[in-house]
Amino acid sequence: MTSAAPLDIPPTAVGSHLRAAVPGAAAHLLTAEALTFLERLEQRFGPRRRQLLDIRAERQARLDSGHEQLDFLAETADIRQGDWTVAPVPKELQDRRVEITGPVDRKMIINALNSGARAFMADFEDSSTPTWNNMIQGQVNLYDAVRRSISHVDPGKDRDYRLNDETAVLIVRPRGWHLEEFHMHVEGRPISASLFDFGLYFFHNAAELLRRNSGPWFYLPKMESRLEAALWRDVFEFAEQEIGLPKGSIRATILIETLPAAFEMDEILYELRDYAAGLNCGRWDYIFSMIKTLGARPNFIVPDRGLVTMTSPALRAYSQLLIKTCHRRGAHAMGGMAAQIPVKNDPALNEAAFARVRADKEREAGDGHDGTWVAHPGLIDLAKSAFDAAMPGLNQVSRLRPDVHVTAADLLRCPEGAVTEAGLRGNIRVGIRYLAAWLRGQGCVPLYNLMEDAATAEICRAQIWQWRRHQIAPDGLGVLTSDLLKTIVSEEMAAITSDEDPGAACVGEARDLFLDLCLSDRMPAFLTLPAYAHLLASSQGESFNA
Repeated sequence: MTSAAPLDIPPTAVGSHLRAAVPGAAAHLLTAEALTFLERLEQRFGPRRRQLLDIRAERQARLDSGHEQLDFLAETADIRQGDWTVAPVPKELQDRRVEITGPVDRKMIINALNSGARAFMADFEDSSTPTWNNMIQGQVNLYDAVRRSISHVDPGKDRDYRLNDETAVLIVRPRGWHLEEFHMHVEGRPISASLFDFGLYFFHNAAELLRRNSGPWFYLPKMESRLEAALWRDVFEFAEQEIGLPKGSIRATILIETLPAAFEMDEILYELRDYAAGLNCGRWDYIFSMIKTLGARPNFIVPDRGLVTMTSPALRAYSQLLIKTCHRRGAHAMGGMAAQIPVKNDPALNEAAFARVRADKEREAGDGHDGTWVAHPGLIDLAKSAFDAAMPGLNQVSRLRPDVHVTAADLLRCPEGAVTEAGLRGNIRVGIRYLAAWLRGQGCVPLYNLMEDAATAEICRAQIWQWRRHQIAPDGLGVLTSDLLKTIVSEEMAAITSDEDPGAACVGEARDLFLDLCLSDRMPAFLTLPAYAHLLASSQGESFNA
């Protein structure tokens, strides 16, 4: 198959569990056997997932009211003090010095696998809009990529995209526990999006990957506790048993991208110790989580997002604690995303962007990270050179960092800096333009020389919510009231609609959604939850069954 969008093919018969048509190109994936496997996953683990989400919400309510403070857990001190390690990391994952990430678009998968990075994280989550077409076409693309049959013809460029002989290692990120896949229901409820993405990919590809001397490797996002890690462990054990794979065939790297999870790094690794390959500093979601978790407190006002860097004391403590925790347990400590992209036609601006990336990657490598993320192929060589200089071996797991001592107060320290009118207006422009693209089906968007995804858009709306909630007066403006915010949004819409195609769909809808997120009484947990409801209402041209 060479087309990137075969979704105009007439659909096959719709399965009894599905509320959308099955594209003809995906008929070999959404089989009765695969749907039964997904159904069994949801029946077994869906109720527990919903219970854990209730526990999240209850804890957040206690944090908002001041009735709970985040700290390392007394009841798990024995885990933190123990001498255990995770299972040995497979050979294919020993050297991960540069990983590239991106959505599950067909051409992008080919380019990422051919990019020269050590690994490619194919992302069903923050860089993909979860339309049914995107999610199912992504599964088709990965099925073909695993079997090295993936190709794509671009008639406009008269170019045929195919895999090189040597490619990056494939790692897949399913959606987080908080999301559901509306288009498949089990016993009257939407299936967990995590279980859907993981289960469909695993069912069709795990055995084939092992046959090819690789394996089913995953990134796990958005977890907040060891209990959520234990749920993934049990899912892995069950899935391996169901299709007859040896225990421990799966390996997962867990993104520490929520503030609560930073206090349970040891515990998360312990629960997944038969499956864990490492932890990752999911920096952008982590900054968002800092605001979401502590944003109701008037003494925790986070400044302009451009001022919140990994050299901020709290973020540096988080990064170094992650390295120390991973290496003590024999796991890899992956660095965070470089969101910069090459700047065309402006050499000075491009060099400034590259200098920031270089400094960031040299800091990560010098601290002891075992690898890092980039969002653009143009940054791979730069990141690789930083790690090559500091890391001549495959990794730095032997660097135990006994000098690192991180307290709860270190992790809870608010980043310092100003709240400015420029920061406010920048958040508005990025937030609305990103949401407009997301609603059109594009979850990864280059804006103002940065690659924006759902995580960075979350920061934009969360900051404005917090500044308005606590009546902050950005430098150059008066107190940020709801009326003032609406006025500034109206002013910025002129720039937004001139940057976008003035007739582009979804810009007005994105503005309204962005304002709803910023003006709500209580901060919505994730912008993708109400945005997904908008997506379903418009259906994005997809076929649905009642």
